[in-house]
Amino acid sequence: MQITRNHPDTSAGPAEHFNGTVWLDGIAAPRAPSGLRMFSVHFAPGGHTSWHRHPHGQVLHVTEGEGLVQRRGGPVEAIRAGDTVWIEPGEWHWHGAAPRTFMTHLAVVEAAADGTTTDWHPRAGVDEYPARGARDARHAV
Repeated sequence: MQITRNHPDTSAGPAEHFNGTVWLDGIAAPRAPSGLRMFSVHFAPGGHTSWHRHPHGQVLHVTEGEGLVQRRGGPVEAIRAGDTVWIEPGEWHWHGAAPRTFMTHLAVVEAAADGTTTDWHPRAGVDEYPARGARDARHAV
């Protein structure tokens, strides 16, 4: 058993992978053979990821606020505190805060054998990000 009491400092989400203001807190990265990685991700209103995918999928658990998530070819979906999202391995997607609300989620991924956790799309933008709030996104097509 290992208890980690001092976490690294909060870091800004790099502009090549995030749009708007996003902050990352690394929570867990156990030593090999574990490939588990867990982050608490804090999105300011309108902040969101670029398109990306994970070799072993991803679990998102919203702890505060309201956000949006979309898989390639699917509708924009509203998510809020208490919701959990399972993203399939290799599935292109993005996620973040709704345009007018903050959102925090826990993000859990498993690293591939080479240590890779995320494959980022080379184009940073998300053209599909709606200008509406999360409540309106439930009806977006």
